Amino acid sequence: MTQLHVRAEPGAIAPVVLLPGDPDRATLIAETLFDGAKLYNTNRHLLGYTGSYRGVPVSVQTTGMGCPSLAIVVEEIIKLGARQLIRIGTCGAVAGQVAPGDLVVATASVANEGTSRQYLAGKPHASVADFTVTRALEDAATRSGRKVHVGLIQTEDAFYATSPADVPAMAARGVLAIEMEASALFTLGALRQVSTGCMLVTSNNIGDDRLIRPEDLKAAVIDMVRATLEAVVALRSSAPS
Repeated sequence: MTQLHVRAEPGAIAPVVLLPGDPDRATLIAETLFDGAKLYNTNRHLLGYTGSYRGVPVSVQTTGMGCPSLAIVVEEIIKLGARQLIRIGTCGAVAGQVAPGDLVVATASVANEGTSRQYLAGKPHASVADFTVTRALEDAATRSGRKVHVGLIQTEDAFYATSPADVPAMAARGVLAIEMEASALFTLGALRQVSTGCMLVTSNNIGDDRLIRPEDLKAAVIDMVRATLEAVVALRSSAPS
């Protein structure tokens, strides 16, 4: 059966799925980096495409912004056959060593959001990415030529709630950057027994209104996605036959 929101037929989605929030970014990825991309969903503008990269089948599926939207999409694509889910998106830098245009590979995310809390009925839980996926992402990102940071991020519900005054305490706890979807993805990965990962491009430093130039952001996104796809190929080649 197709699903309520992601109206794809069984077999339309590859086992490996990249998850951007932005539908335009899904289209950019499919048109720029996939071979033989086919659109399988337009419902609610949650655009989804399946193609291949270096012979490996892969899909890119829009999640929308925030954990509630991501959780709906993730639940549905798992029912449609997705088994390895990697978030690709942007983030705001918290740590002083992270600069716009840098890549961040998340090992785990502080779940400062309500979706994971509801799934877990408020019980404590560590939202952690799959180690094998994370290691492959780090290796591929390092080969991209961009500066790479690996470690803890934070996921939040309210885009405008964090202020510059919050940054020092977050940085002191080891948070590299903040975004809006990863912790729910990692939590669902644990609950539904699928592997998850996350790679991000830094768009700005929290408290600095100057964003990376659009053309530079687009180039960084392409580099990030190409590195993610290279990690997917490496994971496929190292998987037991």
